[in-house]
Amino acid sequence: MKNIDASQQKILELYSNYVLRNNKKPLNVFTFCEDHEISETDFYFYYANFEKLESDYLRFFMEETLRLIAEEENYHQQNAKHKMLSFYYTFFEQLTMNRSLVIYLLESDKNNLQNVKRLLPLKKDFQLFIRSLDISEPMMENTTESMAKIERLKNKGIEELYWGHFMATLKFWLDDTSSNFEKTDIFIEKSVDTSFEFLEVKPLKKLVDLGKFLFKEVKNNR
Repeated sequence: MKNIDASQQKILELYSNYVLRNNKKPLNVFTFCEDHEISETDFYFYYANFEKLESDYLRFFMEETLRLIAEEENYHQQNAKHKMLSFYYTFFEQLTMNRSLVIYLLESDKNNLQNVKRLLPLKKDFQLFIRSLDISEPMMENTTESMAKIERLKNKGIEELYWGHFMATLKFWLDDTSSNFEKTDIFIEKSVDTSFEFLEVKPLKKLVDLGKFLFKEVKNNR
């Protein structure tokens, strides 16, 4: 794995092998370390518990995806929609290569993924990626504090909207039984396309513009 040392990689590999063979967590950190001749001190140096360790797998798939798409020819010249498609196709390719592990990590919670704590670090990374696409509009220099609050609320809404879409795609992939998960690819294409059509209509921008107008009118009429 990227950005980890040999000791941490050993812990992750031993843990993934254990849960895939036994379909359950080890009894506790002590037994896991004793069975694999690892120092508990070494384990706790990296992870406070098994849940923190499990979230590292999902973050790795995210990091690896971002690294791979950044290396694609002309990626940085592509528009936001094509960058998002590249991200989705590459991310779910990473998951497919590790499907057994991902199913173990998420299967029991797949109907309520929004509340899975181990996904929170992944959410932060994903929202940073969404911000990098510049889907949201920058605030103008003369923006008032009230207008700025509306802009921040709109931008946060866009991030939450796409996180919900990401969770829906993950759930679809977990349930997908089609050959080579081709239905997930179709879902990605159609849903990303629809989401950008929604943004191009700019209902949120129109709402913000209305808010700006109302604030201006209230200020002028004081």
